[in-house]
Amino acid sequence: MRGEQTKRKRVALVTGGNRGIGLEVCRQLAGTGATVLLGARDPHAGAAAASELTSADLTVRPVQLDITSDADIAAARELVEREFGALDILVNNAAVLIGEDAGILEVTDSDLRETFDVNVFAQLAMCRAFIPAMVARRYGRVVNVSSTAGQLQSTMAYAPAYSISKTALNALTKVVAGSVSGTGVLVNCVNPGWVRTSMGGPHASLSAEQGADTIVWAATLADNGPTGAFLSNRRPIAW
Repeated sequence: MRGEQTKRKRVALVTGGNRGIGLEVCRQLAGTGATVLLGARDPHAGAAAASELTSADLTVRPVQLDITSDADIAAARELVEREFGALDILVNNAAVLIGEDAGILEVTDSDLRETFDVNVFAQLAMCRAFIPAMVARRYGRVVNVSSTAGQLQSTMAYAPAYSISKTALNALTKVVAGSVSGTGVLVNCVNPGWVRTSMGGPHASLSAEQGADTIVWAATLADNGPTGAFLSNRRPIAW
């Protein structure tokens, strides 16, 4: 089984892959020789983004994927199973930032629920859909894109719904990593830093290329790489 894994091209799925960090992760993973499935909620945006990358001779395929849709996740899993057998790499990048300027005592219940639906529960749904086949193959890399906004050692006053959801995602990462320990599947979360994207804004300190670096590094770890870790700049950071 390990020999088969080294011979075949890696297959990666990146959620929220049509723009920003997600698009750059798709570009860099495809640059390693992987076949990349570019997940996008809007199929037209996904097709346009994939076309940009395929025009550079990269193997990228758009996949309609709203991670809050059970039907979309099931369809993506069926596609992977039919054409590739299993994923090698899952990058859970898609996320929302809403109610950014509201304090914790003012943020609405609807904003909290929507944030957790996307940033936590949908991430778990993706793990449930794709990790079992990785375990069966004894190989997999799962990267959950997090943020230092979710670090417990921080003040956590910024964007409370987002910050709390990222703390929960970090906890989810550790639990999932522990549940598949010793199976060849490595599960980590990554802080990409403050990146110039539609979410990060034009004044952020890092480019998308810089923000994607540790994500791609974690997605291509050697078998003895870390698991259940919170990573930034290619090294573990405090929770």
